[in-house]
Amino acid sequence: MHLRITTIAATCDPPQGTVVLLHGWGGNVQDLAAIAQYLRLPQLQYYLPSAPFPHPYNPMGSMWYGFPDGYQFSPEDPFQPGDDLTTSRHLLTDWLQTLPEKTGIPLDRTLLAGFSQGGAMTLDVGLALPLAGLLVMSGFLHAVPAGDRQPKASILMVHGRQDAVVPLAVARYARDCLQSLGATLAYHELDMGHEIDPEALQLMRQFIQARLDL
Repeated sequence: MHLRITTIAATCDPPQGTVVLLHGWGGNVQDLAAIAQYLRLPQLQYYLPSAPFPHPYNPMGSMWYGFPDGYQFSPEDPFQPGDDLTTSRHLLTDWLQTLPEKTGIPLDRTLLAGFSQGGAMTLDVGLALPLAGLLVMSGFLHAVPAGDRQPKASILMVHGRQDAVVPLAVARYARDCLQSLGATLAYHELDMGHEIDPEALQLMRQFIQARLDL
């Protein structure tokens, strides 16, 4: 099993940094491809991995892992890792660690960003890597031992107050957990649902610029 990667090339050579975008549950790379345009940072190289598992309800989408039937997001019941999450974690980690050799861009000039389940994968994988930053849009935190979550990168979290998919309480739980681990965290609640709106895109752009000194 391997990850299929879509690339959006930078307009300069060499690129000044890398952004990896992870789609959500049942989504695909096209869901996030427009972000590269909206961020207005053409000097960056963008990579969009497709999640490795087929989605049970959307033939055009894929997933990083499945959820139990009837699962409801709750801060009292964070998602427990299973075999498919373990597989996705290893695939994504191994691929990210090969990027510097392939691109010539070090991990400390690479940002990992994700929406919803992709945001959860961003935290799951990114906390252990020496990346320039992590961007979590409408995401959540997996239930893993605290010792496996020592933050190495600065984090931006953006969540909608009207999010009906991943409740705001779940984002606040993740915020509190990350802060308790000593993470450098910028946390924003916006008047939006389960989405990435223009204000969120502007926060993403500012965070990337600050982390890469653009």
